[in-house]
Amino acid sequence: MNPSPYTLYYSPGAASLVVHWVLLELDLPHALALVDTKAGAQKRPDYLVLNPNGVVPTLVIDGKPQYEAAALIAYLAEAHPERGLAPLPGDPRRADFLQWMFNLANMVQPLFRQWWYPHEPAGEAQAETVLAHVRPRIEAQWDRIDAHLAANGPYLLGDAASVADFHLVMLMRWSRSMPKPATEWPNLAALAAKLKARPSFAALYAREGLTEWA
Repeated sequence: MNPSPYTLYYSPGAASLVVHWVLLELDLPHALALVDTKAGAQKRPDYLVLNPNGVVPTLVIDGKPQYEAAALIAYLAEAHPERGLAPLPGDPRRADFLQWMFNLANMVQPLFRQWWYPHEPAGEAQAETVLAHVRPRIEAQWDRIDAHLAANGPYLLGDAASVADFHLVMLMRWSRSMPKPATEWPNLAALAAKLKARPSFAALYAREGLTEWA
């Protein structure tokens, strides 16, 4: 059997971070392939063959490239049910798990695309307007999630962490330089502290050469 069935195409701190983190958390053998996004390597023909969206991550699984960070971490968790990072079909938490995975991917993560690249929605001239509109939308998401954690936490699904929490913490990390970062919300901050205390987080930072928000 191939000892490293996974190859992750990544860029430090990008959306690939959560896939890398889950690979480490699950102690899965994997290889890393750095994509120089600053140089536009994600838009080159050889990479677009792997991921036609021209973004990271791409995870090659037994020779087949797959993409979409939320889908990848859900797949990895479900492929290793003994680790308990995703409720399986039949588990009463399953519907909540799927809800949070899709909510984070569809409602929260796209807002950060607008925050980091405000020129994309309406051109450079409207960038400041985009920022002014997207900030309260991100903060409204933190309000809602923090309230959910206060009532149902400490994790999104209650007493046990799932890969949805890993995804949430990655998104929280992306807010670190905002006027009001996610850690200003107490229940979000407590969840992030729990996940950042895991050995896999320290390994992730060492592998990707990250220092901020450690």
